[in-house]
Amino acid sequence: MTELTTIGTPQLWTITLIGVLALLVFDFIVTRKPHSVSMKEAVGWSIFYIALPLMFGAWVWNAHGSDIGVKYYTGYIVEKSLSIDNLFVFIVILASFAVPRELQQRVLLVGVAGALLLRGIFIAVGAQLISNFAATFLVFGIILLATAIKVYRDARSEEDTHVDPDKLAVVRFIRRFWPVTGEYHGTRVTWKEMGRRALTPLGLVMATIIGTDIVFAIDSVPAVYGITSDPYLVFVTNAFALLGLRALYFVLEGALSKLVYLGYGLAVILAFIGVKLVLHWAHGVWPAVPEIPTMFSLVFILATLAVTTVVSLMATKSPIPPDRRVP
Repeated sequence: MTELTTIGTPQLWTITLIGVLALLVFDFIVTRKPHSVSMKEAVGWSIFYIALPLMFGAWVWNAHGSDIGVKYYTGYIVEKSLSIDNLFVFIVILASFAVPRELQQRVLLVGVAGALLLRGIFIAVGAQLISNFAATFLVFGIILLATAIKVYRDARSEEDTHVDPDKLAVVRFIRRFWPVTGEYHGTRVTWKEMGRRALTPLGLVMATIIGTDIVFAIDSVPAVYGITSDPYLVFVTNAFALLGLRALYFVLEGALSKLVYLGYGLAVILAFIGVKLVLHWAHGVWPAVPEIPTMFSLVFILATLAVTTVVSLMATKSPIPPDRRVP
């Protein structure tokens, strides 16, 4: 058995959960009236949702020391990086379902709320597994290594990013039990049609987004557990990374297409954390096996993201002529 240490006192958990819930409710109030999000509005909210975790990290650093502070910031950077990858999928789904622009932020917000709930469950389960089975770190490491391979293969794939909604497993499953209307009806997720209640395309796309949240939770929770085994830090880094996705989507909607090598960078980061988890497990069994320090992890992750971003921007700004490309 592994005894988990945490800075999350009952009072701190209570304050944090109330704060996260309050932010979600506030976001739902802000988006209650459908409208097309302007760049000014999106940038303003993005700055707020980036400043908030940075200030919280300063409090963690000051109250609990530099070691825990570095773990918090490293975990947050990892989760934020993975959340940007999530945005790629959200963009594809929203485009494939032809979601009207004024309804997109409502879909995103429902996805964020679903992701928070699912990750909360995964975090609790992960904490119990780690407490009772030391080999959980090995299992998490293998999951991340397998995920890294998949992300790498997806990054190399040159297939069209368009998705046929009717071919998605979630859509096929829902259509078996519930009829779907042919058009949107504002923010309504259900609509009475021909005498019976049917799901609107908005409700269908929300269900699809929540379905993808399950897959993302399987990747992201083990990733941050590779940085810290503190369940509180794992939850709060996930929460902060997710809360700003609604606004960040509209800021990066165009820029994401320029980050052509982001998938490769995320694959490297996931593989690195996977190796870190395996070494951590092995160190518990054989103390002579070295572990990867958290500070080194932070530097490595930041460097990987920086290189990935710079190379992507260079590639999209100055494309290599066809006759000079390496076969």
